[in-house]
Amino acid sequence: MAEAGFYHLTRMDAAAALPALLGRTLAAGERAVVVCRNDAQLAALDASLWQARQPDWLPHGTKATPHPHWQPIFLTTEDENPAGAAFLFRLGGAVAEMAPYKRVFDLFDGADEAELAAARARWRAAKAAGHALTYWKQGENGWEKAS
Repeated sequence: MAEAGFYHLTRMDAAAALPALLGRTLAAGERAVVVCRNDAQLAALDASLWQARQPDWLPHGTKATPHPHWQPIFLTTEDENPAGAAFLFRLGGAVAEMAPYKRVFDLFDGADEAELAAARARWRAAKAAGHALTYWKQGENGWEKAS
């Protein structure tokens, strides 16, 4: 079973929150798959990760990148994992099976009622499946873990 964290975005969008989370992933020696809702979100995220300042280097690729199996961070719109990543990031309700991963990061927009309701449904499904769950919300000083 995966350890799944649900990340309630209230102060910034996923593209702004991801660099720090992905930087920690790489620092821990792990690889990541980031599943986007659609091609437009994937393209925007691809561009923003190359421009990230903290950390200043987030090597990543997509299906269009040569050798996707070499990518430490793989961006996709599908449930795929060519590099054998242990960490999964699901953005705004993007669909990907949690079971093959060690850790799952489910990021959702807290200002969007539909995304919030969908995140609650994903939480219930993950709990029923036996995954270990944590809930994180953006606070004034960063992520705050709720009980």
